[in-house]
Amino acid sequence: MSRQTQAIIDADALVHNFTLLSGMASGGNTMAVIKADAYGHGAVAVARILKPYCQGFAVAITEEAITLREAGIEGPIVILEGPHQQAELELASDMHFIPVVHQHQQLAWLNACAQAKRPKVWFKIDSGMHRLGFSLQEIGPVVKQYTTLFREKPVLITHLACADETDNHFTAQQIHDFENVIRETQCAASIANSPAVVGWPQSHGDWNRVGIAMYGAQPLSKKNTPLLQPVMTLQASIIAIRHLKQGDTVGYGQQWKAKRPSVIATVGIGYADGYPRHCPNGTPVYINGYQGKLAGRVSMDMISVDITDIPLPAIGDTVELWGKHLLVDDVARCAGTISYELLARISPRVPRLVRWQS
Repeated sequence: MSRQTQAIIDADALVHNFTLLSGMASGGNTMAVIKADAYGHGAVAVARILKPYCQGFAVAITEEAITLREAGIEGPIVILEGPHQQAELELASDMHFIPVVHQHQQLAWLNACAQAKRPKVWFKIDSGMHRLGFSLQEIGPVVKQYTTLFREKPVLITHLACADETDNHFTAQQIHDFENVIRETQCAASIANSPAVVGWPQSHGDWNRVGIAMYGAQPLSKKNTPLLQPVMTLQASIIAIRHLKQGDTVGYGQQWKAKRPSVIATVGIGYADGYPRHCPNGTPVYINGYQGKLAGRVSMDMISVDITDIPLPAIGDTVELWGKHLLVDDVARCAGTISYELLARISPRVPRLVRWQS
C-alpha cells in the first residue's frame, strides 16, 4: 500500500473482551453489536472472529444484515432499528433476520404479510429513553392483540439512557419498570448494553448486548474496567520532518505558534481518514515510546505533531493515534466527544488489518 495509515484489529483482544463480558452476564445469551461496520472495526471480520463465541449479532439497519449474510455469516441477526417498509419484513423472513418492531405501523405491515413471509420479531419497549418503542402501558395489550402473528413469544428489548452513570437512579427505575412488563407478558428480556453488563448486574437478562466494551473502550463514565483490551490501533507514519524557529506557525489559520525552536513531524492521516478535525493543539499521539502533541489544525490528509522532545525521530516512524499505548477514550476526551464516534468515523480508505497474536 502507498502509505502506512491503517487500523490494526487485534482479534485476540476482541475475543478476550467478548469472553470477559459474556462471563459478567452469565446465565443469558450474549449478542455482539456490530452495527456501523462494527463501530468502525469491520463488521464481517468481527463477525467471523466472534462466530464461535457468541449466540447472535445485532445491527442497526437491514442493509447491514444483508452484508453479513452475503459474507456467509449464519445465526441470529437482530435489526435494532426495525423495518422502514413492509418489504423489509418479507426479506427478513427469507434471510432469517429478526427485526425489532417499535410502532404500530410496523405491526400493520407484519399483519399484511402472508403467513409464510412473517419473520420472527422482537418488540422494542420505551422504558424512559423516549426514542423508539411501545410504551410500558401499551405493550401488554399489544402482545396479546398480535399473538397470532408470532411463531413464538417475542423477546422484549429496551435501551437504558444513563447506564454509563452508575450513580444515576434513573437506570434502576428503567430496569424496575421493564421487569414489571416482563412479568406481565412472560416474554424473554433484553435490557443490558455494555455499560449495564459491567455496572448493572440486575439488568442481565435472556439476551445481553455488548457493543463498545467489546472493542476495548470504557463503558462507564466514572469507573474503568481494567481488563478490557483495545481492539483497534489506528496508526500512520511520519512523512516529513521540519525544524522551526521560535515564532513560526503551523497549519491553516496559524493556530499553533512555536514558543521555542521546534521539530515538527507531518503525519499521513487527516479528517478524510476519520481523525477528528476538532482535535485541539496538544492532543497526544504516541511515537517510539514517547508522546508527541498535535500542532495546528487537522488537515484533510495530514496532521502536524510537535516532536521536539522525542529523540531521533525519522521519516517512516510509526505514529499511534490511539490503540495499545494511547487509549481512544483519552483522545476522545481531548476532542470533546466519545470513543464511539472516533471509532465509527474511521473512513473506508483506511485499511483494516486483522491480526492474531496466538
